[in-house]
Amino acid sequence: MRSLMEEEDSSRGRPSFFRQADALMRKNLTIQKRNLGTTIALLLFPALLCLLLYSIQGVVNQTLGAAEESCDCPRSNCTPSFTAAFGGEISTCPISSPPQWPVLFQIPLPEFRATKSNLGPQLFPDLPDESCRKGASGSEPCPVTLLLTGVNRSLAEKIGRNLFSRRPLSDSLHVSKPLDASKVSADYLLGTDSFSPSTYFFEPALISDLYAIEPECRQNSTPMLLLEMEGLPFPVGLQCVRGLRLWRDSSSEISAELYKGYKRGNHMHKINEIAAGYDFLNTNESNFNVTVFYNGTSRGAGLTRILRSVNMVSNAFLNLVMGAEVKIIAEFVKEMPKGLTAKSKLDLSSLLGPLFFTWVIQLLFPVMLITLVYEKQQKLRKIMMMHGLGNGAYWTISYAYFLLISSVYMTCFVLFGSMLGLRSFRLNEYTLQLVFYFVYINLQIAVAFAASSFFSEVKTASAIGYLYVFTTGLTGAFLFQHFIQDTNFPRYWVTAMEILPAFSLYEGLYEFGQYSFFAQLMGSDGMTWKDVKCNNNGMRTALTVMSVEWLVMLPIAYWLDQADFSINKTRRHLRKLCQFFRFPTRCTSSKTFGQERKGYDVLVNMERPDVLLERDVVEKLLLENSKNYAIICDSLKKMYPGEDGNPDKYAVRGLSLAVPYGECLGILGPNGAGKTSFINMMTGISAPSSGAAFVCGLDIETQMNKVYSSIGVCPQHDLIWETLTGREHLLFYGRLKNLEGLSLTQAVEEALRSVHLFDKGIADKAAGTYSGGMKRRLSVAISLIGSPRVVYMDEPSTGLDPASRNNLWKVVKQAKKGKAIILTTHSMEEAEILCDRIGIFVDGQLQCLGNPKELIGRYGGHYVFTITTPSDREEEVEKLVRNLSQNVVRTYHMSGTQKFELPKEEVGIADVFQWVETAKRRFGIHAWGLTDIKLEDVFINIAKGTWPTNALK
Repeated sequence: MRSLMEEEDSSRGRPSFFRQADALMRKNLTIQKRNLGTTIALLLFPALLCLLLYSIQGVVNQTLGAAEESCDCPRSNCTPSFTAAFGGEISTCPISSPPQWPVLFQIPLPEFRATKSNLGPQLFPDLPDESCRKGASGSEPCPVTLLLTGVNRSLAEKIGRNLFSRRPLSDSLHVSKPLDASKVSADYLLGTDSFSPSTYFFEPALISDLYAIEPECRQNSTPMLLLEMEGLPFPVGLQCVRGLRLWRDSSSEISAELYKGYKRGNHMHKINEIAAGYDFLNTNESNFNVTVFYNGTSRGAGLTRILRSVNMVSNAFLNLVMGAEVKIIAEFVKEMPKGLTAKSKLDLSSLLGPLFFTWVIQLLFPVMLITLVYEKQQKLRKIMMMHGLGNGAYWTISYAYFLLISSVYMTCFVLFGSMLGLRSFRLNEYTLQLVFYFVYINLQIAVAFAASSFFSEVKTASAIGYLYVFTTGLTGAFLFQHFIQDTNFPRYWVTAMEILPAFSLYEGLYEFGQYSFFAQLMGSDGMTWKDVKCNNNGMRTALTVMSVEWLVMLPIAYWLDQADFSINKTRRHLRKLCQFFRFPTRCTSSKTFGQERKGYDVLVNMERPDVLLERDVVEKLLLENSKNYAIICDSLKKMYPGEDGNPDKYAVRGLSLAVPYGECLGILGPNGAGKTSFINMMTGISAPSSGAAFVCGLDIETQMNKVYSSIGVCPQHDLIWETLTGREHLLFYGRLKNLEGLSLTQAVEEALRSVHLFDKGIADKAAGTYSGGMKRRLSVAISLIGSPRVVYMDEPSTGLDPASRNNLWKVVKQAKKGKAIILTTHSMEEAEILCDRIGIFVDGQLQCLGNPKELIGRYGGHYVFTITTPSDREEEVEKLVRNLSQNVVRTYHMSGTQKFELPKEEVGIADVFQWVETAKRRFGIHAWGLTDIKLEDVFINIAKGTWPTNALK
């Protein structure tokens, strides 16, 4: 059976998703336009930061550039130049005489040399045991392993025995005068490691010892070697290391063993390195043909020493064929001379960027969080839902709006940085930056939506949001970065920490900074997509974590949002659980249309006849499935659980009510009686504790989203946007009511004129500048826009002057045609003028129901007699009045003026006039009056519980 709601939809139709989205997007863009100054300031913030970094960098570059003046100083007056000795990699001065370096062999670090345990003892049993790595007392360090293969094994092994010098390392090398480096290199196989990122391109031999590789080493032999560099002596320690030659059956085995010996990932950490391999192929006494295997794996900026490997095997072959006297002497290698280079530039955007850019990018998080919490705190989200805005449209447009703002913000950020020449932006590939920033801003939006569910006040959300931004930035710079750089720190813990979005962001920015910093030093490109595929690049992990977290956080945020705002959905799910586990029926609805009633509990023992009659009407309507009633409430209750030992508080107690179309029902009651709680349940702000209610035939607990499309709400407090004008408010809500084009324009114009907001350009002024009365009139106009079938007005005339109040009453009278209006008020005059029926609430219970005259007749069982006499006659007057009836009650007396309540059943009007004539003859009467009881008196009596007994019959 079609409901009234569906019939209305067939004529006017509910607004489509796209129409709701259009209305919300227009509203958001209008607010953004009003806040143009704030938006510009927000967009300029990254520009100012980039400009600050650029200025500081200029000062640093100028300071570093001043050092070039030392290039002109006499050599004798200058301190020894390590820069020249290191090849001038970081110097701006010219190198007139580049240094001569002995040709060295590349060997692994002691802790990374190949052992049996790492590659598997069953596969390579000829490797040494790993005990050589433990550094036990008296244990020999792990040897340097070379692998040999070839067609002629006998010849290959003979050549292999000549690879190392057979002369033992002598203590005679510990001399006081400089030795020729080329001579030492010719007599001994010297080597050093080439893991140079930690030495910043310096020659590692100047920082660590040189090694002499021999078949066997003598204990306690650590001579010193003096090398001459540009006329300056450099003492270098010289240690012996044993060389181990192992045979392999094929070159493929050598290649596989070299490859498996290098651990891939975890920041270039190597575990089982082989120094070199040699495949002698078809070599014989007259033909020398060899393939040299070496480690070509990039170690950042590591050196690769290939020349010594070729020279070493060539001399080994010559030694076998022609004798030890014949050698190919590689005297030295030399850096190419270079002229004066450009000024040194320290790229602060690469070094400081991870910290500052983390702050800049995350700055949007508290902005989005505050916006979402503000709409919740001010109940703007709820009022939009009450006027027909669906959750899908709200989420889609809010997300798209934040994404648009974030995209513009990040575009300006990258654009400003690139224009100023910051290398962190210019050297790294732009498409990679685009993907990284796009993924992060989407994750940030999802996190903002999820976090907003846990806040109810803007101040708290603002404080926590900005605290999160600054603390995560500082934590990333002073703690998380050390974990990234520490090769011994487990990588999976770094990945786990990146679950915090700020750390994922910091990881990516750190990688951008590192690549751009070294690219600037080496004159190469920054990070590209090819670099992301490398195992030692943290960008891939950061992108993966952010992408997965975004996809997971988005549904979680939506679920939290629904749990926060869709109270009726949550209650419906709980009810299903109750039914499934067969819990007591108090958690289930008491009634639905067309079902036979199975009974309900009543919290009071006695109700007035008009209330009982209304309950019977509700019973019949539920069974008949009537379409003539807009609102039907069946034993509706709202209970708030007690806390700290206090009993439960019933705000609404078993309310049964039926409101037909075309009626205005007034709800009166003292403060705390339950009026607003009733309105909140009917509008979906809170869920009923039990009972049922139907609006236009739709259940408020299961079909509230459909109910919203046909109701209008004027809340107790004005829920408006301070920056929108009155016209823009009505245009927004009119679109939510499926109005468009000319009909929308006319409806808005009529609404503005009806509440007197059209005159003097008031409609086009920001609502934040309105007075309290003007805001109230705007709220009434919003509730009536689009001709809703049901309208709730919670004290609509509060704060209005008499003229505005009278005008408002005219608007409500005209609007109630074809509508059902529920109006709460404290004004008895307003209730009498507007309401067709009045219900009085006391302590959450409906005490009486009827039109104003019926209530006065039913509960107004006495006259009010007022008399003013000389003050010394008060007692005499009271005694005479009591002669009219023993049930007379004096309600007021002061300075000779007294007021009495006379029971109508015992005292007639003629009796009062006769009494006055008698009293005039005995003492003077200044003034007197006899009036019937007013609605206000009825309200006071019922609120006090002092109604006459005949009202219960």
